[in-house]
Amino acid sequence: MSTVAYVLTNLVNQSGDDLWKIAVSVVIGGSALIVQYMVDFEQRLATVETGHRERNRELAVQFNQLSEAAGLLSELDQAGMSTSDARRLIKSLNRVGQQGPEIVKAFARSEVESLASVVTDLTAMTAHWPRDNNEWLIRLTECARRTIDATSSSVDQPFWNTDSAGPYLDAQVEAMRTRGVTIRRLFMIKEDERDNPDFMSRFTQLCWDQHDVGISVRFRVLSLPVPPERPHPRPVVARDVVIFDSELYLEFDPDRQEGNVQTRLDADGRRVDGQVRTFNALWATATEVTPRPAPSTGASE
Repeated sequence: MSTVAYVLTNLVNQSGDDLWKIAVSVVIGGSALIVQYMVDFEQRLATVETGHRERNRELAVQFNQLSEAAGLLSELDQAGMSTSDARRLIKSLNRVGQQGPEIVKAFARSEVESLASVVTDLTAMTAHWPRDNNEWLIRLTECARRTIDATSSSVDQPFWNTDSAGPYLDAQVEAMRTRGVTIRRLFMIKEDERDNPDFMSRFTQLCWDQHDVGISVRFRVLSLPVPPERPHPRPVVARDVVIFDSELYLEFDPDRQEGNVQTRLDADGRRVDGQVRTFNALWATATEVTPRPAPSTGASE
């Protein structure tokens, strides 16, 4: 740059001495260097400012995310939910995501999606499951604090001979023993079943077994359909419903093959009140089970 300035100085002033020419060339060259340095500095400063703004933007996003997470935890706490469980879930999901094989990650995602779907549905006070959901039944039994009222139809009675019945009955016994929950079970049987001695023998044994663990048991006979031309009170429909604390109920909708295909959870106050009134009306007119005979003692020899 100084060489160029020196040449320009020679062209501009041929009469000056060489010292003056050198001085002028140095001044021009130095000025050019300063200008170039200032241009480079400005470019670097702009780059630094851009990076700084980007960094501030990233920090703002992270801060907003942290604030949102803190706000969600605060809302959970205000709603009476367990924030420790939420933290444990997040930490466990992170650990599974880092260490677990793909099938474990896929299963964890599926479980979280299912939970999110159920909880989202509960914002409308109802939720559905496309099959018989024994887990909901047991979990709600574990959550009950006052009462459990259940109708059990002929569709439901084979359930008591399955392996799933044991944990459910155990949960009921635990609820009565530790929390003082009152449990009433109303069995619904058909007229032809009542007239069948073999059925009634098995059914009576089932009622005794439940009564012996502390459950109040009654039964009601369902009338057969009557011709429309004959006046008759509206028949009772066999429905499997379990009401918890008079605040929520599970309803099991059977298909034509008499298998439970859908579980519905409902906490809508108006519908729950209707279920409570229906159960109480049926219970008041139901038949109490004959007490189990006392064991006979052998005659003394």
